[in-house]
Amino acid sequence: MSEIREIHVPDIGDFKDLPVIDVLVKPGDTVAFDDPLLTLESDKASMDVPSSAAGTVASVIVKVGDRVSKGSAIITLQIAANETPAVASAVIAPVVVDLMVNAAPIPVAAAQPPSPVPTLNASGAKPHASPSVRGYARKLGVDIGKVAATGKSGRILRDDVERFVKDALARLDNTAARSDQSGGLNLLPWPDIDFSKFGSVEKVALSRIKKISGANLARNWVMIPHVTNNEEADITGLEAFRVQLNNEGGKDAIKYTMLAFLIKAAVATLKAFPQFNSSLGNEDGEPVLILKQYFHIGFAADTPNGLVVPVIRDADQKGIGQIASECGELAKKARDGKLGPADMTGGTFTVSSLGGIGGTGFTPIINAPEVAILGVTRAQMKPVWDGNGFAPRLILPMALSWDHRVVDGAAAARFLQHLAALLADFRRITL
Repeated sequence: MSEIREIHVPDIGDFKDLPVIDVLVKPGDTVAFDDPLLTLESDKASMDVPSSAAGTVASVIVKVGDRVSKGSAIITLQIAANETPAVASAVIAPVVVDLMVNAAPIPVAAAQPPSPVPTLNASGAKPHASPSVRGYARKLGVDIGKVAATGKSGRILRDDVERFVKDALARLDNTAARSDQSGGLNLLPWPDIDFSKFGSVEKVALSRIKKISGANLARNWVMIPHVTNNEEADITGLEAFRVQLNNEGGKDAIKYTMLAFLIKAAVATLKAFPQFNSSLGNEDGEPVLILKQYFHIGFAADTPNGLVVPVIRDADQKGIGQIASECGELAKKARDGKLGPADMTGGTFTVSSLGGIGGTGFTPIINAPEVAILGVTRAQMKPVWDGNGFAPRLILPMALSWDHRVVDGAAAARFLQHLAALLADFRRITL
């Protein structure tokens, strides 16, 4: 005998009423535990909903355009009597991320896929767009029904709205445009070049994460007036202490990482300079600064599909050992593609560390809506004058990118000096 079981949407964090943008199965399909059933979209990510059981699809309850929340029934499965029920609950894994992400020191142009050819909406059909895109169109005064779609299944993307606006502006009187001395952007179109005429080429598709992060990186870089301050921290004593802690531990003991110490020192510095733990908001049409009383610290994690930014929540309430453990767990989930929306939202400040790879410095891109990001590279032994002679010291290069609408250069310099002092003598963190 077999049974018919309803499959429901698992925990999707704080999100509710998310639109279904793709149904991945049909009646008669055989699915295994954790196979994707449908794709949802929020203003932060697109995410696949996995099956919590194995069986044959008996019916599909939802369709594209429906809205679902945690507990919503999505399909029914015919499950064989000898099928062992799955013990673990399904976890939604995002397939594209609003990065995050953010801290990648890459040229914006390199992250942009070629512009697809727009497909006009079918006559009389309701435009297919996420709530965030609809809100963005309303904010710009754009009729969403007139926008050409380039997304999957005719979805209207934020880029499509922006392209519509740019095309409309381009049609304005050329004489008026030439007389405009306001310094507005009037960019040439992106060059469309057949590179194969110069030699052999290979086309490699960008991952979905890179496609989305590329657009967000471009937005953050263009819209935020970035400035980067550089500083060096003497971590000779801190590194010796870290190595000592790891040597004292057993095989299964906590592995203390420099990233954990950086996060803890960053929290103490954010408390001393609260404007760096903020976001710009809007109230009655006027900009306001939202100072956050919580400290959720993101860190850039490298994965096969691109950079993501998991978040250590309430880092001010956790010890360095707990932070190190959570960093390791979140980094593994990131590599395995198992991060959920709750793992990547709510960050107030980001640390991007290339210490394990190398380099002497870079300019990290701010992870909006945050107002600052710390980048660090590999520490190196350098001769440092101590007043009597040169002594070998382990020096850590640091780069702080900050939003000039919120922060000024003097505050950024003091922030880095404070952080460097904590790293040079970690006892100061208790003061």
